[in-house]
Amino acid sequence: MRYTKAHMPKEQLTEATKGTAAIAAAAPQTKRYDEAFKRQAVEHWIRSGKSGTQIARELGLSYPSLKEWKRRYHGDATPARADLEAENRALKAELARVREQRDILKKTLGILSEPSRNATNASKA
Repeated sequence: MRYTKAHMPKEQLTEATKGTAAIAAAAPQTKRYDEAFKRQAVEHWIRSGKSGTQIARELGLSYPSLKEWKRRYHGDATPARADLEAENRALKAELARVREQRDILKKTLGILSEPSRNATNASKA
């Protein structure tokens, strides 16, 4: 006689469902990440300049999850191109100023390191 699960005797029901319980136990669990991790992952993505798929791979995530977190926590929070260009100009100007200071210090050190011409002539006399 063939039974459906609803009409199966209890002993047969447990035997029949053992296989499905083993399959369910072997199925991968979905990972749960706390909000702080999600925010840090998105911040890392935005600040690193790397692609989303590369960041997801590094963190062991799926790219769609990372993209969803970005949408949820930052909207379209990719740095605006104008902001990056302005920051780049400011950094280049600072670099030029620091290089000029370095060159002045090098020249000053060279001048101070040279023996005085008057001092050498006085000792020969």
